[in-house]
Amino acid sequence: MQLIETAGGFDLILAGRPLLRHRPDAPCLYVGLGDPRVEMYHGHFDIEDNVIERVGLRHAAVTHDDAIRIALSIAPSLPPLVMLTLSGGVQDASIRIDAVDPSLNRLWLRVVAEDGEHLWGGGEQLSYFDMRGRRFPLWTSEPGVGRDKSTLLTFQADQKGKAGGDYYKTNYPQPTYLSSRRYALHIDTTAYSAFDFRKPDWHELEIWAAPAVIELWARDSFTDLVTALADRFGRQPALPDWVLKGAVIGLKDGAKSFERLEKYADAGAALSGLWCEDWVGLRITSFGNRLFWDWKWNETRYPGLDVRMKELHERGIRFLGYVNPYLCVDGSLYPEAEAAGYLAKKLDSEETYTVDFGEFDCGVVDFTNPAAADWFAERVIGQNMLDFGLSGWMADFGEYLPTDVRLFDGTDGMLAHNAWPVLWAEVNAKALASRGKTGEAVFFMRAGYSGVQRHCPLLWAGDQSVDFSRHDGIGTVITAALSSGLLGNAYHHSDIGGYTSLFGNVRTPELVMRWSEMAAFTPFMRSHEGNRPRENVQIDEDAQVLAHFALMTRIYVHMAPYLRALSAEAVATGLPVQRPLFLHFPDDRATYALQESYLYGADLLVAPVIQPGVDRWTTYLPKGADWVEVWTGATHAGGREVTVDAPLGKPPLFYRAGSDWAGLFAGIARVT
Repeated sequence: MQLIETAGGFDLILAGRPLLRHRPDAPCLYVGLGDPRVEMYHGHFDIEDNVIERVGLRHAAVTHDDAIRIALSIAPSLPPLVMLTLSGGVQDASIRIDAVDPSLNRLWLRVVAEDGEHLWGGGEQLSYFDMRGRRFPLWTSEPGVGRDKSTLLTFQADQKGKAGGDYYKTNYPQPTYLSSRRYALHIDTTAYSAFDFRKPDWHELEIWAAPAVIELWARDSFTDLVTALADRFGRQPALPDWVLKGAVIGLKDGAKSFERLEKYADAGAALSGLWCEDWVGLRITSFGNRLFWDWKWNETRYPGLDVRMKELHERGIRFLGYVNPYLCVDGSLYPEAEAAGYLAKKLDSEETYTVDFGEFDCGVVDFTNPAAADWFAERVIGQNMLDFGLSGWMADFGEYLPTDVRLFDGTDGMLAHNAWPVLWAEVNAKALASRGKTGEAVFFMRAGYSGVQRHCPLLWAGDQSVDFSRHDGIGTVITAALSSGLLGNAYHHSDIGGYTSLFGNVRTPELVMRWSEMAAFTPFMRSHEGNRPRENVQIDEDAQVLAHFALMTRIYVHMAPYLRALSAEAVATGLPVQRPLFLHFPDDRATYALQESYLYGADLLVAPVIQPGVDRWTTYLPKGADWVEVWTGATHAGGREVTVDAPLGKPPLFYRAGSDWAGLFAGIARVT
């Protein structure tokens, strides 16, 4: 890292990459005061900032003693307001930003931008993989229904419950990005922050707190950058072998779920698990069937479940359930937790804080209290789930923490909110470790933030609409996998067929089949009935859909040797299973903004059909290799678009000519 002092300014350069450029007439840092207005409605946040003051720090004074420090002030005659402390080596560096005036609560740092630069990351983004040209607030929340203000569906969701969302809203934000200039930047903060990539000459990082630390990495290859980030944020264990034996079937039909599972088996589907989120019982709301949030076996809905689980296990089929970090007030665990002081409080009283989750209220288990975290890990997950025989679960929510809550450790709600999904993941991981089940049992989460990678073994993309829509449909899960994968999340998947069905929007057989084709080439293949199962087509209720799904599960199993190798590679290097094309073709800039296809490992290109009513599909093949089409055996030169037949059952697939896995890839076409 180089600091080059200029007349009244400086340039900060990391491994030859200019990152900060400060001049008196163009300061790199602005500070100020802000007073936010935050409203939460069922996990959707309306946030506005009243910026009371914003001022550029135009004067810089550099000192060299035990570290390089830069004191920044409004003018030479005025005292410094902020101190920058620089540290690091040739490739890695950090900038600590300390406010000399403790009243300052807004920072705006400008990072050098270049023409033609591309930027990726930001956590799990759903709409735009390449973030250049847009602003991205980074706050964990419900993403919304439709997520496109120009659509009727989003308008209806906004009108009914402020739930329409927008392109930047995500369950899993993270203030980390990678640049096509081959560096990565991370803001080490849990405060509300934002990336603004709209200006041609600089990127602006907005942070609602001080101090903050900017972490930087520079590498010559994109793959080495991803490894560096995985080293920083943590890695997941290898996928358990039982996962690779087939699909996990999501059913929530009480005891009938076992009967329906046999229809899948009779159709020739390869099965690894039965996932019944309603194992805890149901409550019916206007949104649809909701679960009873009291985390233990509901014997009325699932009589004899303990025996049925063992029978499934003997057949090589695991049973999975559901849990989240809230306790319904009308359940049995709520009074137990409240009596022990494990629930978060209201700001101005000793009264327990409750959250409205849509026609029922819940308490917030306060994970900043070590005793509460241990209680949930042992009493709820350890005893009620793992000891009972579950092999996995959806660890839902994590993004709902209110900002006006009083926590055990005194952390302000505005700082605790983004950190909450990581604490939730840590509780689940602690439960696994307590039973020696790390790497054997699997939980999957949608909410996240910096460091969730260290605890959560598997992501899922959240609650997509049951359609092909641009901002909330099937294609968004590709973007989600690619963006989160660059930040150290090796394994990603989604609800086959989508989840959210509202205002007459229902899924079609075609959608379920196209989603199944894509899911066969993800690390974890799992179906879901959706929020309104009786209004939407179910896989086992349509003969064509069931036969197609069964074929895709067999293709998934056919790919198991390759997936097992990719899992081992993820453990060793941090590289994700689903990868953007540029990761292995860095010299082909035509790949930098692509988000509708992906590399499965380094050698198989998957281009799912994500539009309705088509049986031909066009995709780009990267320059630098020849590509063999799986279904026909035809070879195509890279560096151009190709259009191929894509009937149902034959998603566009291409493998590198000469790949060591060519035999396995060619064999996909022979799976029956």
